[in-house]
Amino acid sequence: MAERVAVIGVGLTKFGELWTKGIRDLAIEAGAKAMEDANMNSKDIDAMYVGNMSAGRFAGQEHLNALIADQTGLNIPSTRVEGACASGSLAVREGMFSILAGQHDIVLVGGAEKMSDVSTAQATTGLMGAADEEWEGFHGLTFPGLYALMAKKHMHDFGTTREQLAAPAIKNHHNAIMNPIAQFPFEITTEKVINATMVADPLTLLDCSPISDGAAAIILARESVARKYTDTPVFIGGTGLSTDALALHDRRTLTALDAAVRASKRAYEMAGVTAKDIQVAEVHDCFTIAEIMAVEDLGFFKKGEGGKATMDGETQIGGKISVNTSGGLKGAGHPVGATGIKQAAEIVMQLRGDIGKRQVSGAEIGLTHNVGGSGATAVVNIFKR
Repeated sequence: MAERVAVIGVGLTKFGELWTKGIRDLAIEAGAKAMEDANMNSKDIDAMYVGNMSAGRFAGQEHLNALIADQTGLNIPSTRVEGACASGSLAVREGMFSILAGQHDIVLVGGAEKMSDVSTAQATTGLMGAADEEWEGFHGLTFPGLYALMAKKHMHDFGTTREQLAAPAIKNHHNAIMNPIAQFPFEITTEKVINATMVADPLTLLDCSPISDGAAAIILARESVARKYTDTPVFIGGTGLSTDALALHDRRTLTALDAAVRASKRAYEMAGVTAKDIQVAEVHDCFTIAEIMAVEDLGFFKKGEGGKATMDGETQIGGKISVNTSGGLKGAGHPVGATGIKQAAEIVMQLRGDIGKRQVSGAEIGLTHNVGGSGATAVVNIFKR
């Protein structure tokens, strides 16, 4: 890259069941906060990319890219990006590439989802659109069921214990207490996780991320422009995207997401770093087993050791690598289209050093890991101070 792309502003709404706000309210709130953070107004923006999975199914509103441009009062290029739960990180990539291609100087990347206006059953069915409908959804499989299969296999192959499986949830709820936008800012224990309502054996309710409403936004700018707005730009150092079979039964293995492994290798290579250089990471913990596999797939720990490392405190704030300082999907919430952008915002605030009690001391390189479906899409983005 001849000229780098920087993040110069971030904006987040509260995550949770937000009964009094619609998807347009959330999207505009996040965008406005990002522009305020970047000390700019909407007229400075050349284009926008909107990450969203299923506004039509969850909120009855398609054509979200035009809606948000309209509500912002802009007649600029606006593109909706969909990649299931990885939609937000895909939007970040597209915004970055549009700047690198010389098309734009400043781009707003937003993501939003309004999921609480439908029943849990309807939300579960809608989310299963990210899996293989013919071979999985039609036969009654759900995402808890698919990830339960991964958890069972991981426990069988590597001796991962039920207590280790609960460890990411306990850590992430603890981190969420320090995050003002978090949906679940309270402590939980191993016993509470194990004894919670069973969803899909071995996963209980407290192993699963919630249904959430919320939005997130970041402002991207080419380096020469970025320095006009901020003295502390955070740069996108590398990005990687890969895909895999949609259906779980067609994968090489149940204990790794090969798409995430490939995406991380591409991102590391582009950024000129290795897994050992990453100090803080936001990973896609839609279920506790997902975080355990993520820290292995990304090269932070050897395959099979993610559960033990998490239980031993190696991924807590200030540990070997600080993982999900925001509370992750589990503690902060998972409005699917917004998640990848919330992850980016968290890493940017960490690298700027202005995130308060959950600050990772001296953080200079951070990573986001965002997964669509059960692993058919994986995006890894690396940020540098």
